[in-house]
Amino acid sequence: MKVLVAVKRVIDHNVKVRVKADGSGVEMSGVKMSLNPFDEIGVEEAVRLKEKGIASEVIAVTCGDLGCQDVLRTALALGADRAVLLETNEVLQPLAVAKLLKALVQKEQPDLVILGKQAIDDDCNQTGQMLAALLQWGQATFASEITVDDTHFTVSREIDGGLQTVRVNRPAVITTDLRLNEPRYASLPSIMKAKKKPLEILPAVSLVSDLAPRIKVLAMREPEARKAGVRVASVPELIDRLKNEAKVI
Repeated sequence: MKVLVAVKRVIDHNVKVRVKADGSGVEMSGVKMSLNPFDEIGVEEAVRLKEKGIASEVIAVTCGDLGCQDVLRTALALGADRAVLLETNEVLQPLAVAKLLKALVQKEQPDLVILGKQAIDDDCNQTGQMLAALLQWGQATFASEITVDDTHFTVSREIDGGLQTVRVNRPAVITTDLRLNEPRYASLPSIMKAKKKPLEILPAVSLVSDLAPRIKVLAMREPEARKAGVRVASVPELIDRLKNEAKVI
């Protein structure tokens, strides 16, 4: 079974995101970038499937400029066998990414595509669902457990009322939740070995000609700063403020 794992290069989750002065977007220059945490969980799950003898090959793929090779090398260090960069300097929205992944899926013919349920930069939570629709494959989102048999994937997923278990035919698209696993750390030997693993670079336009955005961002702004608290002198004063001044959120 071949597994394709889509990964994204995002601002590191430890970095405080800043909006540009003109409000046109997020400040990216000089900011530490890293592998999207939900995608890292996807890589870990694919590698575990290979370690169990279920998967035969794990392919990591990302879309973006040449700088995105670093997250592919991270995926290779975590255990992926090879990587593919769909290279473009265009700003890609979820539909464009889904189209590119569809084209690569048709080329590679994997049995399973794993994506993080969302990227921490835009929080769209759309690419996996769009990809499944374009491929006309079954999908299971927010996976917290995955089991595999010869013809199906059985996925446990969290919903508001508890846990739901679904079964989808192979091939399928699955998106990962935080509770699926805990990703391993890449060891130094693994990082060194990753440098020798194959990383293929394909021009994105060679797969999909229409990558134009469907959504226009009008403006961005940072959340309003939280106001400082107020110290009260007595319980009656506290009750009065809660009754007359506190806002219901």
